[in-house]
Amino acid sequence: MTEISKTPVVDTGVSAMSLQETAAAILNPPPAGQYVAVANVHSLMTARSNPELARVMAEADIVTPDGMPLVWVLKAMGHDNQERVHGMALADATIESGLGAGVRHFFYGSSPETLEAVEVNVALRYPGIVIAGTHSPPFRPLSDAEIEADAKMIRDSNADVVWVGLGAPKQELWMGRIRPHLGNTSLVGVGAVFDWWAGRVSKAPDWMQRSGLEWLYRLIKEPRRLWRRYAYNNPAFLVLAGRQIWSQRRSR
Repeated sequence: MTEISKTPVVDTGVSAMSLQETAAAILNPPPAGQYVAVANVHSLMTARSNPELARVMAEADIVTPDGMPLVWVLKAMGHDNQERVHGMALADATIESGLGAGVRHFFYGSSPETLEAVEVNVALRYPGIVIAGTHSPPFRPLSDAEIEADAKMIRDSNADVVWVGLGAPKQELWMGRIRPHLGNTSLVGVGAVFDWWAGRVSKAPDWMQRSGLEWLYRLIKEPRRLWRRYAYNNPAFLVLAGRQIWSQRRSR
């Protein structure tokens, strides 16, 4: 697979790819493997203050525009046909495309109870899916020995795609650490998709997703956990993105 270029969006490179292009790339990883970061405003703003996350995002093979604000910036930067490539849609497209081809899927993250529900529900949602394994890691930073043990477990499962549901930025940092220990495997960080599959959370209505208001839906659902994140990140992102777009247009 040829190297995929990225367009800077508020200092983080984002891959200007369609949903189907991204799914195809996940199903055809390079020999050294790859990891895919599904990015939103929170991801990009956190990377600005977290050098380790910034490095991991820069080294990601693909960074998808999960949030509509990222799509709008990419469009303003010249990618007129850019669409939103969010975790649930990406998982749907990738799993559907791999059905019948023997693609082996591994689910890593969340709680044992959630993973049990995920395993049952994805088997119903995608008849014929091949589940290579699941694993719920400890809720703490992992040692190097634990990373190597996880890598051996995944290698022994012969997984082709590892869906990672640890939440940002934990999942991106984990993918960056474990990728060198794996071979021809795709790692995809999908955050809350495990909870959606398990039926533990609901998705925002389509009109809110299209309008870039999914953050508001999540804020209404979890105000105490999320209000600080959105109170700072969203306005700051708008200012930084506006400056970037204005600067580019001035230079033309």
